[in-house]
Amino acid sequence: MFRLAARSARPLRAVRPAARTFATSRCVREEHRQPTSLDTFTEEEQMLRESVRRFAVDVVGPKVREMDENEMMDPSIIKGLFEQGLMGIETSAEHSGAECSFTSAIIAIEELAKIDPSVSVLCDVHNTLVNTVVRKYGTKEQQDKYLPKLSESWLGSFCLSEAASGSDAFALQTRAKKEGSHWILNGSKMWITNSYEAEFFLVFANIDPSKGYKGITCFIVEKDMGVQVAKKEQKLGIRASSTCTLSFDDVKVPEENVLGGEGNGYKIAIEILNEGRIGIAAQMLGLAQGAFDKAVPYTFERKQFGQPIGTFQSMQHQMAKAAIEIEAARLLTYNAARRKEEGLSFTREAAMAKYYASVVAQNVSGQAIEWCGGIGFTRETGIEKYWRDSKIGAIYEGTSNIQLQTIAKFIQKDYSS
Repeated sequence: MFRLAARSARPLRAVRPAARTFATSRCVREEHRQPTSLDTFTEEEQMLRESVRRFAVDVVGPKVREMDENEMMDPSIIKGLFEQGLMGIETSAEHSGAECSFTSAIIAIEELAKIDPSVSVLCDVHNTLVNTVVRKYGTKEQQDKYLPKLSESWLGSFCLSEAASGSDAFALQTRAKKEGSHWILNGSKMWITNSYEAEFFLVFANIDPSKGYKGITCFIVEKDMGVQVAKKEQKLGIRASSTCTLSFDDVKVPEENVLGGEGNGYKIAIEILNEGRIGIAAQMLGLAQGAFDKAVPYTFERKQFGQPIGTFQSMQHQMAKAAIEIEAARLLTYNAARRKEEGLSFTREAAMAKYYASVVAQNVSGQAIEWCGGIGFTRETGIEKYWRDSKIGAIYEGTSNIQLQTIAKFIQKDYSS
């Protein structure tokens, strides 16, 4: 059903510090005549997967429960992500990035989510939203100034949502007023990922409310310009990932920090969220696989009625169905990623991937608890955490209902007369 042209990677170029453990060349593929499977990857992408998997297991894994209990990201994890080159995956080597493919970013997000979806979403938002906006819409001066920092040390945050503008994102009330060579920002943002630790903020504000959404503009705001964390949310899941309310009280932003041009913020937000949804699909995919990988071995160790519970037909059927769902979510996610890379339309495919991967993550993580019985319900195994973390997939970067509505619009367009 899905098709992907086979491609080959260029020879690797050693342009990165030795401390970073994966290859650095851009993943450029050449068309071949025979299509390949959706899980065909370049050598570079395979190397990156193995590198991220080792980092997730060896470095993130031992800290997962502590971070979840403390509701705080360990600073050493963020530092490690930068040192591994995972915070500038698509960014050019010229700007200290890894210069890899979009699919490479999706692979990294997936592998991190198998161990901790909180770390995964930190990496996801930084790469697929923040970095991409600066690369795609920033001026050369903005790129030269900020991309190296975003690749090496500065965590980024994407500030769109507000109390009155969730799914209706363009009902935002944050305002920006021009005074001389600066813009003065006033307002607040809610549900902002990475905001507690971030040094760099992409803030959407309206410079001319009379124009409606056409007045929305994106600003680059540094933390020391006056960004205030008003409240850090206590959440059901992804607890180590910071989610905060931010206040902007007469924050003075230089006019050269307008990103993408005045009044173009709504276009930036629409385009980038479509891409970001593939990242969330990857996070939910990794989460589902992580829960499955933790729970299934236990079913062949735990015995009841003289045999492993995993050998009972009912259990086998449940696990088989879960494996099918995970594979389907994987193919939807990879297909959307490859289409994005190839310059094809991917809005519908991104919506499908995010919606379905979120459903699968919740279903599989819930079943994983049941497969392990009482011990699965305890915090000791970490299995219940996957279920708590899964709930956010149906909410952020477009609710499940918004995804269904997006898909329905494509169906109507295709079939209405």
